[in-house]
Amino acid sequence: MLLRLQDQAVDSKAENSSSVSVPQREEEKWRKGKGKRPQRGIYGRMLALAAHALAERQNKPEPKDLWQEPFVPASAWRPCAEQRNWEPSDGNNGHILVTANGGVNQQRVAVCNAVVVARLLNSTLVVPRFLYSSVWKDKSQFSDIYQEEHFINYLTPDIRIVKELPKDLQSLDLEAVGSVVTDEDITKEAKPSFYLKKILPILFKNRVVHFVGFGNRLAFDPIPFQLQRLRCRCNFLALQFVPKIQETGALLLQRLRRHVGLPGALDRYLIGSSAASSNNESSSGAKKTSKYLALHLRFEIDMVAHSLCEFGGGEEERQELEAYREIHFPALTLLKKTTKLPSPEELRSEGLCPLTPEEAILMLAALGFRRKTHIFVAGSQIYGGQSRLGALTSLYPNLVTKEKLLSSAELEPFVNFSSQLAALDFIGCTAANAFAMTDSGSQFSSLVSGYRIYYGGGKMPTIRPNKRRLADIFLKNSTIEWRVFEQRVRKAVRQTKHVQARPKARSVYRFPRCRECMCRTD
Repeated sequence: MLLRLQDQAVDSKAENSSSVSVPQREEEKWRKGKGKRPQRGIYGRMLALAAHALAERQNKPEPKDLWQEPFVPASAWRPCAEQRNWEPSDGNNGHILVTANGGVNQQRVAVCNAVVVARLLNSTLVVPRFLYSSVWKDKSQFSDIYQEEHFINYLTPDIRIVKELPKDLQSLDLEAVGSVVTDEDITKEAKPSFYLKKILPILFKNRVVHFVGFGNRLAFDPIPFQLQRLRCRCNFLALQFVPKIQETGALLLQRLRRHVGLPGALDRYLIGSSAASSNNESSSGAKKTSKYLALHLRFEIDMVAHSLCEFGGGEEERQELEAYREIHFPALTLLKKTTKLPSPEELRSEGLCPLTPEEAILMLAALGFRRKTHIFVAGSQIYGGQSRLGALTSLYPNLVTKEKLLSSAELEPFVNFSSQLAALDFIGCTAANAFAMTDSGSQFSSLVSGYRIYYGGGKMPTIRPNKRRLADIFLKNSTIEWRVFEQRVRKAVRQTKHVQARPKARSVYRFPRCRECMCRTD
């Protein structure tokens, strides 16, 4: 029930984010936190036990499977979304405009879904545009993030793509003629039959349809085989970052690996020709591989507030999050007043609360990562500010962000462009030797883990915590012994490491192990 209600709230935020103006100083205060809550919070005892355990085992070997996937079953799948078995679409049924909302990850999914809808309706796709959000204040458009020419040319055998509408259609008042379709007009994960029955007639009548929002508005099942494959082809092959992002991403990877000359397994897919130049520049350095772990802390103010959970900050925290919800999640605020929702305790017991930075670092320590492990943290806008990272750096001093690894001059072209900065985080996390997520529902984590599956060859492990199981373990934080905590955490995480084909109706971006995206070799 709550998940359905929260879905409505997310849609409401997407609609309101482009029109609600929030004072910048107040927004920064929320993002950075007031810094008054104690860093250790309710986990002071456990963090002390973790520090002692890390010191004791610094010279002991790590668990054998810590940096590994179950190789044999994982390597049985290989990428094959590039295979086509149809003639190009002529796009004669009109033009489709898409203005995608959300952050760069939501926009990426919207673009891929738009490509599939264009093929389904035999229409011409105009290069998608991205909505400006007053929350993220990012004016980036498609060509600022992705290589536009590659996108158009690579998908030419599938659909017709143009950069803008024909002049005779540009003068149309699309809203007046009924060609504007918002997310309110389309149910979540609508089936292809919806587009054939409702959208195709508009195309025949007006020769153009404009989808505004288009967040998660195409079902994953049932979808014809070749359309599903096109979805994968767009995500894994057609969308490549622009040279500016690739070049800076190459610098980031080089420093994460401490200037080691050997390229990573996914480098050429992420940073293109920059992978080769980075390798040449580092050729005189050491040849020993240098591992690093990437950690995505999905603990920004929007996630924290939307979860309706509590995180040990008491009344001050409750008031702060409620004030944020009233502005950014008005539908959720209304639901709280009119509907009896689960308590924060109930939400936590069901695994519906995001892991805090403290819980994430305790999980890594329990799994057996050594104190000297190099950790790249994606998502630097952590609720509570950088001071909240103190618990992490006290246990793992080799913890870095892109802001620490790249100079201000190197980051300057990306300042005020959160989507482009997120692309750098995507590169850093996807190329990592191991990737740990704290929220399996995060679009960023889903896209990263799916990319690692598709191109990883069974050698790119992802740590997906079972938050319901971990919540039960963390509930005993004041009494549990470290040895027991360690055993229970390892068991809970190992159970999520099995290799499986995509479950029905689940995202092909997150679970590409399906015959539409990948082929089995056994």
